[in-house]
Amino acid sequence: MNNTLLIVSLPFEPVVFGIKLNIHLILEYLAFFIGFRYYVLLRKNSADVISSNNRLSIIIGAVFGALFLSRVVAFFENPVAHIQEDWLYNLNNKTIMGGLFGGLLGVELAKKVIGEKHSSGDLFTLPIILGIIIGRIGCFLAGIKEFTYGKETTLFTGMDLGDGIQRHPIALYEVVFLMVLFIIIRRFQKSNITFKNGDLFKLFMVSYFSLRFCIEFLKPNSYYTLGLSSIQILCLICLVYYYKFILQGITYVRKKLYVL
Repeated sequence: MNNTLLIVSLPFEPVVFGIKLNIHLILEYLAFFIGFRYYVLLRKNSADVISSNNRLSIIIGAVFGALFLSRVVAFFENPVAHIQEDWLYNLNNKTIMGGLFGGLLGVELAKKVIGEKHSSGDLFTLPIILGIIIGRIGCFLAGIKEFTYGKETTLFTGMDLGDGIQRHPIALYEVVFLMVLFIIIRRFQKSNITFKNGDLFKLFMVSYFSLRFCIEFLKPNSYYTLGLSSIQILCLICLVYYYKFILQGITYVRKKLYVL
């Protein structure tokens, strides 16, 4: 049975007034809009220790860092194929992983320039997760037109994404994971557990980059370095970047298990 028919035929390309809509592009812009509005709402209802001017500088740093590295990482997913394309194609081609890590580096650079010492990530965490969820739904609806589909599989999760082959619906895997992570972080915020400023953002980055490292093995990648895709290498770089936080987390869990 074709599981996709239970949801929608993929790729999903609705036609409105005779115009075929790019549903993925629409949801991508919607993700930015809703994510930013959610961030504004959270900042309005929180006691932000960072001034408005510094917040603006941090956001600008994040945007430029994300724009740059999202395209660099996307290029190295398959540089041979990308060299054959024109500059406009390469300019539009991007990956969320490069965007996240590039945004992180852009934020850190901006903070150094303006002399901001406080961690700025926690306020962005839930809006980013929400935005990625919306964007990944768009990726799923695009079927095999976006390189977010998986290898052929015989598992019950396999779906026809538009080419008649039962594949891992990787975008949906991410949506489910991110929804659970969103709920966990939200509950942490409301709990009595004391977190250092910035820890929840680190938790998101470590969790999501760990997931993406694993999930890349389910994608039909064609270009590898040392047996890993460019995204997997970036994931390892990110995990090394946060190695102190990871070690602290392992120590905390071990203490809790020891008490039990």
